[in-house]
Amino acid sequence: MPKQVDHVSRRRLIAEAVCHLADEHGLEGVTLRDVAARAQVSMGAVQRCFRTKEEMLVFTLGHIGERIGERVRARLVRSPAQSAGTVLGHAATEISLLREEHRAEARVWLAFVAQAAVNEALATTLRASYAPLQETFTRLIAEAADAEAGSGSDGGTDADSDSDGDAGADRAALLDPRREARTLLALVDGLTTHVLIGHLTPPEAQDVLHAHVARLWA
Repeated sequence: MPKQVDHVSRRRLIAEAVCHLADEHGLEGVTLRDVAARAQVSMGAVQRCFRTKEEMLVFTLGHIGERIGERVRARLVRSPAQSAGTVLGHAATEISLLREEHRAEARVWLAFVAQAAVNEALATTLRASYAPLQETFTRLIAEAADAEAGSGSDGGTDADSDSDGDAGADRAALLDPRREARTLLALVDGLTTHVLIGHLTPPEAQDVLHAHVARLWA
């Protein structure tokens, strides 16, 4: 058992080294020799953990996906009393990697996305990473839509507010949570790209994201 724990830890250590090198030089600049040097392990140790470079990259991509997923789950745990719509916005922000502390991770993630377009092993891993995120979005959107549809015009004080409440409830009732989850996930990835290339600032991207979420049942 101790050997297995050490093996898992070493694979994660190597994955972190891959991330640092990919951030600095892109995936094409990642070599087994450089990874070993960055992780401060021998070439033999890297090769015992991963038979090929592709296997190492597939594991690293899965490692990044797990890390993002863990942050989303932690955010959900920290916000138990908030509405599903509010939590949805928080979860989307976590996945978008717009904050400065996640900028390096965003660059590495998109490097893997680009490589996945021509590498089926990476594409399979990427789809597996997206799947639970999409399911989380689907669940939160469905919960928020149910709450909005059930509220109707409750709390309205005049005809205009009653009309607004009914319109919001009607909009929520017509939502397709799975389709909206796919849309939101695609938007999040697009915003990450636009921020990295300088087309949008992080605050501008956040504004686009929050406006989209608000319009789901506005």
